[in-house]
Amino acid sequence: MKSSFDAALKRHRQLFDKLDALQPQVEQLAEAVIQCLRAGGKVLWAGNGGSAADAQHLAAEFMVRYKAERGPLASIALTTDSSILTAHSNDYSFDSLFARQVEGLARPGDLFIGISTSGNSINVIQAVDKARERGIQSAVLLGRDGGQLAGLADLSVIVPDDETARIQEAHIFIGHWLCEVVDAQLASKD
Repeated sequence: MKSSFDAALKRHRQLFDKLDALQPQVEQLAEAVIQCLRAGGKVLWAGNGGSAADAQHLAAEFMVRYKAERGPLASIALTTDSSILTAHSNDYSFDSLFARQVEGLARPGDLFIGISTSGNSINVIQAVDKARERGIQSAVLLGRDGGQLAGLADLSVIVPDDETARIQEAHIFIGHWLCEVVDAQLASKD
């Protein structure tokens, strides 16, 4: 077992040593989030599976708090309403699930953030397309080569790895760093 743990930890460290190269993109993402929230907009998150869990986790950090005592920051995960998820998937298609919510909930000044380790999640692709159509800024956290989403969103952060678990570890690290930056910029305003 120790050798298995050591191997996983080694792969984690190897990936995290590469994350320095993403600094310009994650700083752009932080600026987009801060501008959105300062202007009274909201951040809408979406993903599938583990990425859905990350979307919910980060939306909660914004709405409740991360470290700093501050007021709630308008943020919602589009993955949480079981009635919407099941009704839309049943009546229409799982592929358009997030796009429908972007259409109904997003307003100018909001920011849609999609999370996809492959970059090929059809429902996230359609949500980015809907955001663009409605003039809503979009960003994506991706892995591998970025897949189809790499060139679609206004901002792409592509974690350079092929292992889903390592990509998700990097996504949540980036998300937690984002929470720190947002706290530093917005908590003092309360």
